[in-house]
Amino acid sequence: MIIAANLKTNLTRKETSTYIEELESYIKAKNIFQEVLVFPATSSLNEHNGKVIIGAQNAYATKNGAFTGEIGLDHLDEFGIKTILIGHSERRHTLGETQEELVSKFNYYKELGFKIVYCVGEPLEKREAGKEVMMDYISTQYEGIDTEYKNLIIAYEPVWAIGTGLTPTLEDIEAIHTDLKGKSTAPLLYGGSVKVTNAKEVLELNNVDGVLVGSAALYAEHFCSMIQYAQEV
Repeated sequence: MIIAANLKTNLTRKETSTYIEELESYIKAKNIFQEVLVFPATSSLNEHNGKVIIGAQNAYATKNGAFTGEIGLDHLDEFGIKTILIGHSERRHTLGETQEELVSKFNYYKELGFKIVYCVGEPLEKREAGKEVMMDYISTQYEGIDTEYKNLIIAYEPVWAIGTGLTPTLEDIEAIHTDLKGKSTAPLLYGGSVKVTNAKEVLELNNVDGVLVGSAALYAEHFCSMIQYAQEV
């Protein structure tokens, strides 16, 4: 199982350091052998040696250069980071990243051997239009992506469920994960209002290989509980 926390624009560097220390202590005390990923805010990135894998929420497809507001490979290398989140719905829908831009990032960091957590998902209007429309929409997000890349992890996140407290039914999650498994053999995570009260049920579903957790992961105690659930599945 893979348990990932996207901390988004939350927690200062000091708070993030404390958070990761709490996770490390829990993992050691409970002999956790699941894969735990944490994606801090950019300004909270730091070098870390431990069981927790630290990743970047975003980076530009460049070593360095004139790209105001972005970070590149040099910045990730400074902290020994070799994991990146690409295609999160907030970057697609709020910040306007196109599929072409995401493919460029994917290919750049793929060539460098990064572990890539690549996000796909649909807005509510696509889901309400029926399964065929929804799956066609999600399929476009696979275009240009090497779905057989050995360090790929895919995260399915229904856009309408992120941060809203709404989630698809367990049956819906299992069904779409089964369909998406036909597109790639990569581990497939579920994301979208995952919280401590529903994580165990989600992790027990067929074809769910882990979870990508947003705001509910900000509480180390809650995230540790989810890690424990994964250990027990």
